[in-house]
Amino acid sequence: MFLTRRSLPVCAAAVALLLAGCATPPPVTPPATPVPPATPTAPVTPAVPPATPATPAPPSTAEFVPARFADLPGWERDDLRAAWPAFMLSCSKLGASAEWKEPCAIAKTVDASSESAIRLFFESFFDPHQVIAPDGGNTGLITGYYEPLLRGARKKGGPYQTPLYKVPDDMVIIDVGSVYPELAGKRVRGKLKGKRVVPFPAREEIARNGLPGSELLWVDDAVEAFFLEVQGSGRVQLPDGETVRVAYADQNGRPYQSIGKWLVQKGELTTEQATAQGIKAWIDGHPTRQQELFNANPSYVFFKEEKLPDPKVGPKGTLNVPLTPQRSVAIDRSQLPLGAPVYLSTTLPGPEELPLQRLMLAQDTGGAIKGAIRLDFFFGFGAEAADFAGRMKQRGNIWVLLPKLVR
Repeated sequence: MFLTRRSLPVCAAAVALLLAGCATPPPVTPPATPVPPATPTAPVTPAVPPATPATPAPPSTAEFVPARFADLPGWERDDLRAAWPAFMLSCSKLGASAEWKEPCAIAKTVDASSESAIRLFFESFFDPHQVIAPDGGNTGLITGYYEPLLRGARKKGGPYQTPLYKVPDDMVIIDVGSVYPELAGKRVRGKLKGKRVVPFPAREEIARNGLPGSELLWVDDAVEAFFLEVQGSGRVQLPDGETVRVAYADQNGRPYQSIGKWLVQKGELTTEQATAQGIKAWIDGHPTRQQELFNANPSYVFFKEEKLPDPKVGPKGTLNVPLTPQRSVAIDRSQLPLGAPVYLSTTLPGPEELPLQRLMLAQDTGGAIKGAIRLDFFFGFGAEAADFAGRMKQRGNIWVLLPKLVR
């Protein structure tokens, strides 16, 4: 829930002048890929027996507890310049709202090369709030994702036998909120059967029967095609050397189920082994059970093709802005505000578990990202990003930075 925040401690115009005038420190090379009642006794002869007090329902959303920037582990060491481009992208979508209008307008005057100016901006116009889960906990799961590269073709043939599908023409999407306002934002996906809408096929049926006419591209690796769905977007290199981006377009309306969790429940892997690398190794050792494993996740993702004019620019997330490697995260938008700065304190996977403490921007969502303290850290593109993302399964704390209210 959102809490009332105190008024600005300084005049906005004065801060803007300070921000614009801060001295620029020597350039710093951006960091490389890194590398957690008792029921009252009733009267003897009551006219009407009093009702037993109902047990209060537990909160269903996160609590934002006011904090200080000094409470954020590693805040003073984070080079905020690396987060600034991602923050400005969030402002491009949020800047028209009343709460964000002033800070996003002031941000345009900030010297993007001055770490001290950016730090002054955030500490003047935002208040940090520690995120507390509905169950009262302050620690949650932090995973990672990346943009993979697959090899594919526009026609089926040779090694290219696994289809990536576009949104099928016969899939219907019903905006339930247009009929029932209390369900605003809820959508149902299915297909028509006579005059009735029935659920769209789950993964098992799609794998068995295909979706003829909906093939977008064909790739050479069924395992990588499945993991592409988990990542949500990726790149496909075609035989002529052209590389295109395949971006998330929609899904079949079925709930996402983790195949890693399925393997753990079946006793095939331990929780520690259920990483992307561990799951792929299990598939290599059990090739005849590959489709059985995939079918444990009934959700199926459909893609759309996009040009890739600049390979350095990341795929667009739910906020509809390009994701910034190591500065964008996916969140549960029912718990955290989409687009907001989120400060993360966790560790990197590995024997040393080095600290990972930095300002991130909540610019994406995901079918597996459910909960108040549940983030998916975008590592970017490439083999190193894939390695870190596949092993990332750490505990962490988060703080959301909310604009101060102007009075």
